[in-house]
Parts: sequence; structure tokens; C-alpha cells
Amino acid sequence: MKGDFMVHIRLDESGLVPAIAQDNESGEVLMMGYMNPGSIKRTFDGGDVWFYSRSRSDLWHKGELSGHYMKVKSAYADCDGDTILLKVEPDGPICHTGNVSCFFTPYTGISEFDKSTDGSRILEELFSTIQDRKDEMPKSSYTTKLIKSGPDRISQKVIEEAGELAIAGVKNETENIINEMADLMYHSLVLLAVSGLTPRDIWKELRKRRS
Repeated sequence: MKGDFMVHIRLDESGLVPAIAQDNESGEVLMMGYMNPGSIKRTFDGGDVWFYSRSRSDLWHKGELSGHYMKVKSAYADCDGDTILLKVEPDGPICHTGNVSCFFTPYTGISEFDKSTDGSRILEELFSTIQDRKDEMPKSSYTTKLIKSGPDRISQKVIEEAGELAIAGVKNETENIINEMADLMYHSLVLLAVSGLTPRDIWKELRKRRS
């Protein structure tokens, strides 16, 4: 499935864009998910819908568990380029509850609100990019080279960056503290990715330490 026009998609602070799936025949809205550049590429290369799972911080092939996949028939960006509409042909019920659509709960405006427990959005966005590199392994990417070097080398880089950060701290070199902290966080995120973990595992542990 190839597009004829260059469309500028506006990603949010986490590197994601909301995507609405609509039944191509009935017009019923089936679900809303999030996509990143990696899931968009897989969707248009293969025809099945891929989302980005914020809970797993990884690409998500819709239907991989239920067997109810969605085939993209056409796709549209809205006028601001910050939402995608996918017109799809579903293989079966799309909601994990077994309902045809995820939108089956009547809403009158009376709500209880759950507060977000997300970590820093820029870290989520960076980790999303690292996961894309891990899946696609583009040859020109430093992240690809680092992943190929294996967990031992990545761990060594984390130690090196931590040492350089500590030295910058001792010398009170403000600019170097910023740069070395960014290097340490980046390499730590790569180590998380190759270890099969996500930033959310860290947020969960840090929440235990707030008291």
C-alpha cells in the first residue's frame, strides 16, 4: 500500500500519533491506538495494522493474540497532520472484550479520572526510537552498531558515561554535566532495550521509592 502524496505527520512529545480505526464497510469506529514511525512503516509495507503499545513500549501487531487482524484499505491524515484515520477490513471483533468495537460504554460526562503515571515523555520518545532501531537495524545508525556490539559492550559504555558524569560533577562543569547525563541516559535506555525491559519497569520501581 503506497501513498501518492507527501504528508507531514505531527508526532506528540512521546513520538506518537493517535490513529483511529474505522470499519471500511459500515463506517463504525472500531478503536483508537497510537502509532510511531516504525508501526506506520510496517502497516503500509504489509497491509496489516500495527500500533505502538505504550504499556509495553514496543510495536504491536493488532490481532497477534486474538487472531482478529485489521487490513488497511485506505488511510487519511487530518488537516493538522496530528491524527490518522485508518479505514480497515477487520477479521473479527476488535475489542479485547469480544465486542465489535472498543466504543460500547455509554458516557454522560460523569467520570472518575485516573492520573497519569507516565515518566518523562522525552525518554519515552527516545526509547521508542531505540526500539525502532532494534527492530529495523538500519546500517547507518549508531544505535544499531551499539545493539550489535552486545550487552557487555553496552554495559561498559554505561560505566564509562557514569564515570565521565561523575568527573564533570566534581569539577562543577555545568555544560558537561548536561551532556554526560544525556549520554548516560541514552546508553542506559539502549541497555534496557537489549535486556527486554522498558522505562515503565523503572517508573514502577521508582514509585516504590517515593516515600
